[in-house]
Amino acid sequence: MMKKLSIIVIATGLFLSVNLQANAEGCLKGAAVGGVAGHVAHHGVAGAAAGCAVGHHMAKKKHKEAEKNQQAQPAQN
Repeated sequence: MMKKLSIIVIATGLFLSVNLQANAEGCLKGAAVGGVAGHVAHHGVAGAAAGCAVGHHMAKKKHKEAEKNQQAQPAQN
């Protein structure tokens, strides 16, 4: 059971890394944090994959907010 779960997690991580290579902002930082947290729970690879996904999502969200603020600023002047 555990071996099958590990294979699924690794495959998912590889899939995410291939899809996010072009725009991997936030992935390395999230993967590092997730990997450490996952290591504590004895699931380092799963933590790194999840951390990469979350880090990328948060970076994308931050980027969209910055663009929104930048577009709103000229309208105020």
